Amino acid sequence: MDELKVFNGNANPSLARAVTEYLKIPLGKCEVFQFSNENIFVRILENVRSRDTFVIQPISSPVNNNLVELLIMIDALKRASAGRITAVVPYYGYGRTDKKDQPRVPITARLIADMLTVAGANRLLTVDLHAEQIQGFFNIPVDELTALNILSNYFKQKKLNDLVVVATDIGISKKARDLANKLNTPLAIMEKRRIGNKDQIETLNVIGEVEGRIALTVDDEIDTAGSLVNTVTILIERGAREVYACCTHAVFSGQAIQRIAASPVKEVVVTDTIPLNGDKKIDKITVLPIASLLGEAINRIHTGQSVGALFE
Repeated sequence: MDELKVFNGNANPSLARAVTEYLKIPLGKCEVFQFSNENIFVRILENVRSRDTFVIQPISSPVNNNLVELLIMIDALKRASAGRITAVVPYYGYGRTDKKDQPRVPITARLIADMLTVAGANRLLTVDLHAEQIQGFFNIPVDELTALNILSNYFKQKKLNDLVVVATDIGISKKARDLANKLNTPLAIMEKRRIGNKDQIETLNVIGEVEGRIALTVDDEIDTAGSLVNTVTILIERGAREVYACCTHAVFSGQAIQRIAASPVKEVVVTDTIPLNGDKKIDKITVLPIASLLGEAINRIHTGQSVGALFE
């Protein structure tokens, strides 16, 4: 492991520390801070020449600051002659802008991919992208991990009877089906339509049987929680006894925490790809650690082993 170096920006330092603890190596030393003029400064404080380097930095709030930090850290490592640079991006911000779904709009997820590549990243390691086609935006290797095993193991231990997994929309139905298979439960799908660009949701229908069952909704992320609360309300109206929710990325922007606290959802289970600090820690929210998954993937990339074998 002498040739392996793991660095982090300011987006999720606790996750980076947990990953290096799993790998049993020290966290790489670097300075990453912002001047009074809002320019970001990065300095790598140890030798990385010809080393295998990893930068752990989710593109989470403040999204643009953390993105630029990541780009500058990659550039600093490239100019310090690092042997290989892997951008470890547990949460890929701008992932929801993955296609032109209305006239004269950008495909920002592709732009971010180009920026990471131009900065000097040799490969990307990420978790549960919003859309699988984002992998194709890169001309470098992409390893996409999934938190489904972590989430399914948690709910297996709860031993909930008459459980049904509910995909919050058709786009997440494949991952929801995988979760349903792991839990050996039936699958239902929420059919919904998004209104404009303001996170307003119109739920149209529930495809599948939820009456008299405990429902478990699954999504890749929870942002403002408007869609989640709407989904929970509809499921209870359709006869669900209780509703649990799970997702990989706890974005929780705007009034999300207040909405979750006031909603009838029993529990919201997330991972720590994004840090959950301060008033976002409420009793209804359970955070599962993802450091061992990222750490094992980093170890396998470094030693030339299969990452896909983690999920076989």
